[in-house]
Amino acid sequence: MTAKDKDQLGKALWAIAEKLRGAMNADAFRDYMLSFLFLRYLSDNYEAAAKKELGKDYPDHTPEKLKDRKANSNLQVWYNENAADVPAFEQQMRKKVHYVIKPSYLWSSIAEMARTQHNELLETLRDGFKYIEEKSFENTFMGLFSEINLNSEKLGRTPTDRNSKLCEIIKEIAKGIAEFDTDADTLGDAYEYLIGEFAAGSGKKAGEFYTPQQISSILSQIVVLDPQDPEQGPKKKLSKVLDMTCGSGSLLLNVRNVLKKRGGSIGKLYGQEKNITTYNLARMNMLLHGVKDTEFAIHHGDTLKNDWELLNEINPAKKVEFDAIVANPPFSLRWDPSEEMAKDFRFANYGLAPRSAADFAFLLHGFHFLAQEGTMAIILPHGVLFRGGAEQRIREKLLKDNHIDTVIGLPGKLFYSTGIPVCIVVLKKCKKFEDVLFINASDEYVPGKRQNTLDPKKHIQRIVDTYQYRPERIERYARRVSMAEIAENDYNLNITRYVSNAKEDEKVDLAQVNARLVDIEKRIAKARAEHNKYLKELGLKEV
Repeated sequence: MTAKDKDQLGKALWAIAEKLRGAMNADAFRDYMLSFLFLRYLSDNYEAAAKKELGKDYPDHTPEKLKDRKANSNLQVWYNENAADVPAFEQQMRKKVHYVIKPSYLWSSIAEMARTQHNELLETLRDGFKYIEEKSFENTFMGLFSEINLNSEKLGRTPTDRNSKLCEIIKEIAKGIAEFDTDADTLGDAYEYLIGEFAAGSGKKAGEFYTPQQISSILSQIVVLDPQDPEQGPKKKLSKVLDMTCGSGSLLLNVRNVLKKRGGSIGKLYGQEKNITTYNLARMNMLLHGVKDTEFAIHHGDTLKNDWELLNEINPAKKVEFDAIVANPPFSLRWDPSEEMAKDFRFANYGLAPRSAADFAFLLHGFHFLAQEGTMAIILPHGVLFRGGAEQRIREKLLKDNHIDTVIGLPGKLFYSTGIPVCIVVLKKCKKFEDVLFINASDEYVPGKRQNTLDPKKHIQRIVDTYQYRPERIERYARRVSMAEIAENDYNLNITRYVSNAKEDEKVDLAQVNARLVDIEKRIAKARAEHNKYLKELGLKEV
């Protein structure tokens, strides 16, 4: 499927969402829409694998014959006729596709129930979601559909009304995607497109779950490059990649996609998310993009409290470290650290971020788990670059230890959730260069009414190329700044101190201007004399 077709699928699904959601807000309808899309992917993938596994034994009945056999799918026919073989078959399917779905819960069965307005659709969906959460996967996905309230009055006042509304939604989705391929890339891209559209409709809430693709692209292209010598290009493999505020997981998937396109691979993706709805979105997003359940781990919990057992190992010898870390944490979040937290192994060497802004707390959390030969790229508000107090002390320590590699200033209005310009800070534990690269890209964007955008080939590529090849200076755009100069500025990293994109005023040659004025005065005097001559001849008063 071409990129154009993938885009059309996303647009087709969004048109269905706009048509059906009515008075329901974007957030609420998003959960239904994306869950059904997820079920469609799991079902198609499973049925295709089952057909391949069973070979000539896989039934091939027409819809009419399926109806005669009281089945909604060919797989249901096989299950009915081979009950004794089902356990062995499902065991084999767990090895092949890592999950199992009972035929009655497959999308083809659900869609047929919707088409015929079956009065048990709601109950079947409820049972199907529970089965997928508890029994489909080797790693249980408890709570995966916890935010899908099938009893919500937003669907209807009575169970009958709700059943009818679900029939309508599913029927329209089935009709809308029937003409498109449903491979992992296609549905995964459509899922991402819908997340982006729902994010735009959610306004400020969007920052909780979505990092715009253009910014994800910058972070992803940076962290896959060789940390010691980016000019060498991307690494062949990243064993572990972490996003400790992963939202819907799009940033992690972007890193995977970038490295995969460049011939590399990733061992496992790790993410953490506090919001339960967004946490479920992330897990679905991973599976929809063909990431096996053994290839990712998403934890529901509070990053600042570090409640993930995996990352709470005090013994340094057992500490988990990551080759690449990316993050887009909530900007200047107010938090309430206890006195005990000052001794936390993540903050002990640097100090606690102020209660008014947890930006450095997120940064230090990620940095603690960064491998010696790893790269971390984090999106932050500009305030972290110049604010005083505790933040200045943390910043100074990071700089003196030579851990801050690059600071990139981006234009404003790139996010759905805020119009403020943000920056990307790149950190490393073992740096080759003893300076800091500043990139001021704040003036390079495509202006828009609600949002500005970055051109991939023009703006994004220039940022990545500048980071990769690290030139000494690009006029009004980038400069490598020595630690001595940064120290002279009290470790203030305000980008415009080092790279101003303001155009210089045109130089004025005062001697030349004076000569011109003198010449003008002479011509004025000459003209006045000639003018007075004529006035005198006419007997008029001279001027």
